[in-house]
Amino acid sequence: MHSTTDVRSRILSAARTEFASSGLAGARIDRIAKAASASKERLYAHFTDKSALFQAVLDVNAAEFHQAVVLDPGDVPAFVGAAFDHTHDHPDILRMLTWARLEGVQYDLPSGSSPDSKLSALREAQERGLVDTSWAPEELLPLLFGVAQAWVQAPLVARWNAPATPLAAHRASAVEAARRIIRSEA
Repeated sequence: MHSTTDVRSRILSAARTEFASSGLAGARIDRIAKAASASKERLYAHFTDKSALFQAVLDVNAAEFHQAVVLDPGDVPAFVGAAFDHTHDHPDILRMLTWARLEGVQYDLPSGSSPDSKLSALREAQERGLVDTSWAPEELLPLLFGVAQAWVQAPLVARWNAPATPLAAHRASAVEAARRIIRSEA
C-alpha cells in the first residue's frame, strides 16, 4: 500500500516532466496519472484540476531553486554561478517557469525566499562597497538571472558554437560577466 505522501510525490514528479515538456495547455492528466502509477481519480483527490497541479509543481520548483541558490552579499558573482549550475542541472525547472510566463500563470515564492531577500542582499553588498550603487537592485537582480541563464537561453548561433566549449568555461564567463556588471567605477 502506498502512502498518500508517496502518491502525491509521484504525481508531482510525473507532472513536472509532463508540464516541462508540454506546458499547461498541452499536458495531459491521463499521461501524468499513468507515469505516476496512479489513477486519475487519485490524482484529482490530491489536486482539484490541471491548473492546481501545475501551480503545485511551480511552487515545488520555486522552493527547490530558492533553497539551492542563495545570494550572499559578500559574493554576488557566486550567486550567478550557483544559478548557472542549478539551471543546467535542472533544465525542467527553467522550462516550467518559461511555460508559466507564456501561459500567464503567476506563482508565489516560498516563505523566506521572496525577491525581497535577494534584493536586501544586493543592497547590503552595495552598502559594503561590493556592488556599484548606481544600480537599482530591482534592475540588477533580473540582469544577474539573465547572465546566469544566458547559455540555456542563447539564440541558435551562440548554441552552435557552444558545444565546442566546456560547460565550465561558460560558467566562468557568466560569473566574470556578473563581476564586471557589479563592479564599481570608483
